[in-house]
Amino acid sequence: MASYIRHPLTKVPEITVYFWIIKILTTAMGESTSDYLVHLINPIFAVAIGGIGLAIALMLQFVVRRYIAWIYWLAVVMVAVFGTMAADVLHIGLGIPYLVSTIFFAISLAVIFALWYAVEKTLSIHSIYNPRREIFYWATVMATFALGTAAGDMTAITLGLGYFSSGVMFGILIALVAISHYVLKTYLGIEHRRLTSNAVLAFWLAYILTRPLGASFADWLGKAQGLGGLGWGDAQVSIGLAILIIGFVGYLTFSRKDVESECVADASL
Repeated sequence: MASYIRHPLTKVPEITVYFWIIKILTTAMGESTSDYLVHLINPIFAVAIGGIGLAIALMLQFVVRRYIAWIYWLAVVMVAVFGTMAADVLHIGLGIPYLVSTIFFAISLAVIFALWYAVEKTLSIHSIYNPRREIFYWATVMATFALGTAAGDMTAITLGLGYFSSGVMFGILIALVAISHYVLKTYLGIEHRRLTSNAVLAFWLAYILTRPLGASFADWLGKAQGLGGLGWGDAQVSIGLAILIIGFVGYLTFSRKDVESECVADASL
């Protein structure tokens, strides 16, 4: 197991169970909030509001000199909302099929990863402690949210799986990623550098897949029964998710469970 010391300027939280819970909640909220706004007001205005909100949230995140839970998660929420809108604009506004937009965002993400690694020699979330790496990190996050939105809609609508089945499928894929990483780390005795690479790959695969997981279940809860949902309504789902997110982020703000680790990843992580 790699030992690490948390860099004092790290701008992201430690990867704990709370990280994944809030991440899934934000992906679900991004879906429901985006869908509610584009149906409540003119879609162009909705996208503009989402873009302004994202710009403000990212400005706050870049201005602060250390990780602050509410600022970081506010940025993630706004990325979720705007990333959903970006993916939906390609399909609804421009008529681009979900399969094509999924491929487009996958290629975009691959390009960002390639540039990030070429410049920094690492893709680790634990290495985000300078502005350049933070730019790469947030570009990656935005691409993963757009990709996840397109992929989730493709499986639920284009492939006809429906929202619930699509969410279950992505949950199974995440479980497979976690199990494979655990097996490689625990039983196969892979040497340190390859294990580190596997950890980074497993993290980003799980990060990408949690987007369609959360979005699929948000759609299942919020969409009308005639569309394969439970009919709770996007607004109600969005408000409920916002309350949960505020609760978890508030807990982390006071408990500091997401910054207290004595280990910080090796620079190669």
